[in-house]
Amino acid sequence: MQKVSQILKNFDPIKDKYISRDFQAFGIYLAEELEDYKHRSMWIKLAKTNHRAILEQALSFVKDSAADNKIGLFLWKLKQIKNEATSRSQKK
Repeated sequence: MQKVSQILKNFDPIKDKYISRDFQAFGIYLAEELEDYKHRSMWIKLAKTNHRAILEQALSFVKDSAADNKIGLFLWKLKQIKNEATSRSQKK
Protein backbone atom coordinates (compact mmCIF):
# COMPACT_ATOMS: atom_id res chain seq x y z
CA MET A 1 0.00 0.00 0.00
CA GLN A 2 1.33 3.41 -0.95
CA LYS A 3 1.40 6.35 1.39
CA VAL A 4 -0.23 9.59 0.37
CA SER A 5 3.16 11.30 0.18
CA GLN A 6 4.39 8.62 -2.21
CA ILE A 7 1.30 9.02 -4.39
CA LEU A 8 1.84 12.77 -4.52
CA LYS A 9 5.50 12.32 -5.48
CA ASN A 10 4.50 10.01 -8.35
CA PHE A 11 1.63 12.29 -9.41
CA ASP A 12 1.87 13.31 -13.05
CA PRO A 13 -0.53 16.22 -13.67
CA ILE A 14 -0.93 15.35 -17.34
CA LYS A 15 -1.48 11.61 -16.98
CA ASP A 16 -3.20 11.56 -13.56
CA LYS A 17 -5.12 14.80 -13.74
CA TYR A 18 -8.36 13.29 -12.46
CA ILE A 19 -6.91 11.65 -9.34
CA SER A 20 -7.01 14.25 -6.61
CA ARG A 21 -8.22 12.34 -3.54
CA ASP A 22 -6.93 9.35 -1.62
CA PHE A 23 -10.00 7.20 -2.28
CA GLN A 24 -9.55 7.74 -6.02
CA ALA A 25 -5.98 6.49 -5.84
CA PHE A 26 -7.09 3.48 -3.80
CA GLY A 27 -9.87 2.75 -6.31
CA ILE A 28 -7.35 2.75 -9.14
CA TYR A 29 -5.11 0.50 -7.03
CA LEU A 30 -8.00 -1.95 -6.60
CA ALA A 31 -8.69 -1.91 -10.33
CA GLU A 32 -5.06 -2.66 -11.10
CA GLU A 33 -4.76 -5.42 -8.49
CA LEU A 34 -7.94 -7.10 -9.71
CA GLU A 35 -6.94 -6.56 -13.37
CA ASP A 36 -10.16 -4.68 -14.15
CA TYR A 37 -9.00 -1.28 -15.34
CA LYS A 38 -12.00 -1.01 -17.65
CA HIS A 39 -14.36 -0.59 -14.67
CA ARG A 40 -12.15 1.72 -12.62
CA SER A 41 -15.03 4.09 -11.86
CA MET A 42 -16.81 1.25 -10.03
CA TRP A 43 -13.69 0.62 -7.93
CA ILE A 44 -13.36 4.32 -7.12
CA LYS A 45 -17.02 4.37 -6.02
CA LEU A 46 -16.41 1.32 -3.79
CA ALA A 47 -13.36 2.99 -2.29
CA LYS A 48 -15.38 6.12 -1.59
CA THR A 49 -18.42 4.46 -0.01
CA ASN A 50 -16.79 1.62 1.97
CA HIS A 51 -14.28 1.58 4.78
CA ARG A 52 -10.77 1.04 3.56
CA ALA A 53 -10.07 -1.67 6.15
CA ILE A 54 -12.93 -3.79 4.80
CA LEU A 55 -11.72 -3.36 1.22
CA GLU A 56 -8.15 -4.24 2.21
CA GLN A 57 -9.35 -7.35 4.04
CA ALA A 58 -11.28 -8.53 0.97
CA LEU A 59 -8.33 -7.73 -1.30
CA SER A 60 -5.91 -9.70 0.86
CA PHE A 61 -8.32 -12.65 0.73
CA VAL A 62 -8.30 -12.49 -3.08
CA LYS A 63 -4.51 -12.14 -3.25
CA ASP A 64 -4.04 -15.22 -1.09
CA SER A 65 -6.32 -17.34 -3.27
CA ALA A 66 -5.58 -18.78 -6.68
CA ALA A 67 -8.99 -17.97 -8.10
CA ASP A 68 -9.60 -17.37 -11.78
CA ASN A 69 -12.40 -14.87 -11.16
CA LYS A 70 -10.75 -12.36 -8.84
CA ILE A 71 -13.47 -9.76 -9.22
CA GLY A 72 -16.28 -12.12 -8.30
CA LEU A 73 -14.35 -13.45 -5.33
CA PHE A 74 -13.58 -9.93 -4.13
CA LEU A 75 -17.21 -8.81 -4.34
CA TRP A 76 -18.41 -12.01 -2.63
CA LYS A 77 -15.93 -11.56 0.23
CA LEU A 78 -16.83 -7.88 0.54
CA LYS A 79 -20.51 -8.79 0.89
CA GLN A 80 -19.67 -11.48 3.44
CA ILE A 81 -17.58 -9.09 5.54
CA LYS A 82 -20.33 -6.47 5.48
CA ASN A 83 -22.95 -9.05 6.52
CA GLU A 84 -20.76 -10.19 9.42
CA ALA A 85 -20.30 -6.60 10.57
CA THR A 86 -24.03 -5.87 10.49
CA SER A 87 -24.89 -9.08 12.31
CA ARG A 88 -22.35 -8.23 15.02
CA SER A 89 -23.76 -4.75 15.43
CA GLN A 90 -27.33 -6.08 15.67
CA LYS A 91 -26.39 -8.54 18.44
CA LYS A 92 -25.17 -5.72 20.68
